[in-house]
Amino acid sequence: MDIRLVNLTKIFADKQAEVRAVDDFDVHIPSGKLIGLLGPSGCGKSTTLYMIAGLLQPTEGQIFFGDDDVTNLPPEERGIGLVFQNYALYPHMTVRQNIMFPLENLNVPKKEALERAQKMADLVGIGDLMNRKPKQLSGGQQQRVAIARALVKEPRVLLLDEPLSNLDARLRLQTREEIKRIQRETGITTIFVTHDQEEAMSISDEIIVMDRGEEQQIGKPQDVYNNPNNEFVAKFLGTPPIAIFNGQIKDGNVLIGDEVIGQVSGLKDQQVNIGIRPEGYVVKNDGALTLDVKIVEHIGRDISLVVYNENVVNKTFRAIVDSDINVKEGQLIKADVKPNKCYIFEKETGKRLL
Repeated sequence: MDIRLVNLTKIFADKQAEVRAVDDFDVHIPSGKLIGLLGPSGCGKSTTLYMIAGLLQPTEGQIFFGDDDVTNLPPEERGIGLVFQNYALYPHMTVRQNIMFPLENLNVPKKEALERAQKMADLVGIGDLMNRKPKQLSGGQQQRVAIARALVKEPRVLLLDEPLSNLDARLRLQTREEIKRIQRETGITTIFVTHDQEEAMSISDEIIVMDRGEEQQIGKPQDVYNNPNNEFVAKFLGTPPIAIFNGQIKDGNVLIGDEVIGQVSGLKDQQVNIGIRPEGYVVKNDGALTLDVKIVEHIGRDISLVVYNENVVNKTFRAIVDSDINVKEGQLIKADVKPNKCYIFEKETGKRLL
């Protein structure tokens, strides 16, 4: 089931102010894909999800499931499964009863409901826990109950609102792998809301990056990482984060301070922001860029350097270099910049120029 959001807008207004939480959002989500809706807190991603679910009414725009306009349908008529951040399990019910609960509201015969509940429990890996109460389960197991309860209705669309944020690091990793497996096995169109870029990039077929209620970029995770549309996307994706330098274009040269790190054609002379990914440096004696090494950390096959350059917005940043490089703290080193890891952004708008 594909989903189309057409000029979707949500405005929250009171006597003091008007907030455009989602602004003219126009997106097509392909059938059977797992899509990560990604952005910082307050960017509008959960508001978008709640409009898709029918919990919030759009101020403007339309929502289509396939050819069906569901914009004004109540949640129970949309065929959605929704998993919240806090699981919302009934503490007095067993796992079986929690999973079966939506089927009781649909008047599904008890025998069929039992079979469907067991099937979903087996799918999410909790088939042997059906008689337990939620308090007897780990956080990861509770999350699986919530997913099984959402899937047991055989929904057209599965919506996940920051479903891993209450889990510890190990369980987050394990559960996101399970979500990906479940989505593959069911083939259900899934939207996964998160502010965690590593989470979204690891689990999603495609990601939609949002900021201030607007779509910034859509694409396969690695494509978006390698080819960001603008400075916001470049800064939001990546751990360690990209370093942003104050730079300039002059006579076809790309300069950071007075050091020429490359050449370009077709760009006028101007002040620019230059973004370089942490893996974008090659240490060489005759390299173009000077870096002052503050901290050296050995991380297996690579070395992570905390380095200083007066032209970087945040002054210090991380550079990931090969482990065979002999680098010491307090040393000045020279490095060339890999062209495919370096981006030039317009100073005022953040739009990518190259």
